[in-house]
Amino acid sequence: MFNVITPAAPAWDAFVHAHPRAHVLQAARWADLKGAYGWSSDRVALADGDRIVAGAQILFRPLPFRLGTLAYVAMGPLITDSAQEAPLWDAIHKCAKRHGAAFLRCEPGIFGATERQSDLAGFGFRPTDQTIQPPNTVLIDISADEETILARMNQGTRRKIRQSLKNDVRYSEGTRADMDKFNAIMQTTGSRNEFGVHAPDYYRMAYELFVPHDAALILAEHEGDTLAGIMVFALGQTAWYLYGASSNEKRNLMATYGVQWTAIQWAKARGCTTYDLWGIPDAPPEQLEAEFETRSDGLWGVYGFKRGWGGAVTRALGAWDKVYNPIIYAAYQWAVSRRERTPA
Repeated sequence: MFNVITPAAPAWDAFVHAHPRAHVLQAARWADLKGAYGWSSDRVALADGDRIVAGAQILFRPLPFRLGTLAYVAMGPLITDSAQEAPLWDAIHKCAKRHGAAFLRCEPGIFGATERQSDLAGFGFRPTDQTIQPPNTVLIDISADEETILARMNQGTRRKIRQSLKNDVRYSEGTRADMDKFNAIMQTTGSRNEFGVHAPDYYRMAYELFVPHDAALILAEHEGDTLAGIMVFALGQTAWYLYGASSNEKRNLMATYGVQWTAIQWAKARGCTTYDLWGIPDAPPEQLEAEFETRSDGLWGVYGFKRGWGGAVTRALGAWDKVYNPIIYAAYQWAVSRRERTPA
């Protein structure tokens, strides 16, 4: 018999870091980050004695017109045994309803071929295409040596990485003071590629919360110019390329390739075996290959870059909703279908 508890942040993070499916979006500090930008949070866990064995961090965001809240479980719940599922979902639903949730959205994440997937439909969830995180990504196996990783890439990417390392571009882990440089090129990137970016303070707060323990800011600089930057996060054996930016200057130096390669090296040094490039168009591989050269809308603009790194196109389980209030849920779906997606 499990005890339902609300773990404090240190105990929760210790559990998340040790879990086989550890994910940065389940870290307590991720809730702190989102808490500064309109979300609130709670945690529910099952304990066997003094040990947490399963749980979920839940984010909450108010719905318009005071119609309650949206409850959101990102890349969870974290479960290790099927016996934990029913009591944990029961505890999650009770928590969500205490927070006035009209519905709960769950994005469980990516499951390997041998991993057991939760029967979400059997627990009353319905699939939805209104995802919060991009469901499709490219996963790079970085468990081998660097030459093997390079050999898996396409020839063009490999050539550009090597070119980026021959042009006196300096690649290094940035400090807190370097966030101004990163934010400057992030705004440039958003304007150039016509996609939304977060406010500068968002990235500064992400740095404060996660660097140096679970993230790094990696910059590429040449003769005083900041050419590219990446914020890479890591928990367990996985690293995630969540935020990246580049300047309009000296693009012939291929710094975007060098900074990404440096981030992969950083992840390997931490013991990661998988590098998640985080977000490509939600389309099957054959469509991606057929259309990437002719499309630049949405995530299509980055797929041409990400496809060359020798990874595997991998789709998560997508988004699933548990509806508590059908009328409010229907109104929300209608509204979201007509609103442009903002960065998550």
